[in-house]
Amino acid sequence: MANDYDVIVVGGGHNGLIAAAYLARAGLRVRLLERLAHTGGAAVSAQPFEGVDVRLSRYSYLVSLLPRRIVDDLGAAVRLARRPYSSYTPDPQTGGSRGLLIGADGSQTFAAVDAAGDQRGFTEFYRRCRLVTERLWPTLLEPLRTRAQARRHVLGAGDPAAAAAWRAMIEEPIGHAITESVRSDLVRGVIATDALIGTFARLNDPSLLANVCFLYHVLGQGTGAWNVPVGGMGAVTSALAAAAVAHGAEITTGAEVFAITPSGEVAFRRDGRQHRARSRFVLCGVSPTVLAGLLGEAAPASAPGAQVKVNMVVRRLPRLRDGAVTPEQAFAGTLHVNETWSQLDDAYLRAAGGRVPEPLPCEAYCHSLTDPSILSADLRDAGAHTMTVFGLHTPHSVFGDAEGLADQLTEAVLASLNSVLAEPIQNVLMTDARERPCIETTTTADLQRTLQMTAGHIFHGSLSWPFAEDGDPLDTPARRWGVATEHERIMVCGSGARRGGAVSGIGGHNAAMAVLESL
Repeated sequence: MANDYDVIVVGGGHNGLIAAAYLARAGLRVRLLERLAHTGGAAVSAQPFEGVDVRLSRYSYLVSLLPRRIVDDLGAAVRLARRPYSSYTPDPQTGGSRGLLIGADGSQTFAAVDAAGDQRGFTEFYRRCRLVTERLWPTLLEPLRTRAQARRHVLGAGDPAAAAAWRAMIEEPIGHAITESVRSDLVRGVIATDALIGTFARLNDPSLLANVCFLYHVLGQGTGAWNVPVGGMGAVTSALAAAAVAHGAEITTGAEVFAITPSGEVAFRRDGRQHRARSRFVLCGVSPTVLAGLLGEAAPASAPGAQVKVNMVVRRLPRLRDGAVTPEQAFAGTLHVNETWSQLDDAYLRAAGGRVPEPLPCEAYCHSLTDPSILSADLRDAGAHTMTVFGLHTPHSVFGDAEGLADQLTEAVLASLNSVLAEPIQNVLMTDARERPCIETTTTADLQRTLQMTAGHIFHGSLSWPFAEDGDPLDTPARRWGVATEHERIMVCGSGARRGGAVSGIGGHNAAMAVLESL
């Protein structure tokens, strides 16, 4: 039986769209099947509050790892804007009346939190990180290096500083490097959060899960800069979908794939009917657990997701307890709340014991301060803003899937945020057309239910190093590009790829390269 397509892509998230665009650009017959009524996956915008004209980035919300080369290759109209500040961290020891403000240019105000002695250590810590990240970053769009090859690439001609940085980031728990670099509990926490976003682990865990998470958070563009998608995250995937169609890919939404065979046959339901299509290759942007189910195989072990996300619209920015920092400064970057080193560790231990952390470590930012285009003109003129709050160490699985967990986590997020504000955030929440507060909470259970992200893990499972282990077989295109499954015709193209995770498109690019190399 002849193949209907050269490639079928299962899943219309940003990675699937990028894979489809590259392959269609190469002249292949490509069909993308998306279960939902729209493409975008977790990288979408929505208007969740009735009568309130905003386009919120509903799930993912910032961009760091998307290579400019992918955008340029595909001719996608993706625009990113730099935030005017990097972060602001109120000091809980002062009740939030003082804090650490870090500018986009790296300028800092350590004296405000009695941590002036840490300024040099903080700066030097990130300088050492860049010895690794600036050299590793370009390799993510190349066939995999082995661990030894990647290390040699980073060390160059035997740079001892790079060797020390490699050891600190790749071989020893990241917590060691952080505590050796700075002494303040607060400054340690500012660094440590990047090792925990979306990852349920301790900073000194010998598994090094936190290390891998940290590496990806500081790896983007080689510098770790995080940018705001202009128009919201949905504008990014809309541009990628338009590029895929322009290059000739066929996109079908509302198509629920329910079975895949190793020979390349895909069965799906659409419009109340069952359909089958055959292809030479099938690229899958779903989680490894979902893919195993589609293939009729046993599910692999999956790590728990770890975060809660709360979206809000406020009539105006809330006032702070710190009179030296304006709300515009505090919320334009990442506002770290109750994220000192000790608070992060206490939160993990409390969650591991089945209790919601108190206070809940969380971080907030206002997309609309950098990109007001997501608000209607009337809301902009009225001073309204969107606000996103991301809470750590909240996997639903450890709480026993408790009923009412979303309400409990919402209260925990608001209480934590209020601990550093001069007024309750509830006082400035906008209400919708039915006079309901404009607040929407997404738990790991919600991600599993709505987006089929196994265990609510935003990376489709634990992240992996951006290189192969020494001795790993790299004897096929799929293995060389880090997208292989047990079946030659089936490849992963999403966050489950070896260099997947976050809004990067790297998994989609690398799967496409593996297919082209296989032809």
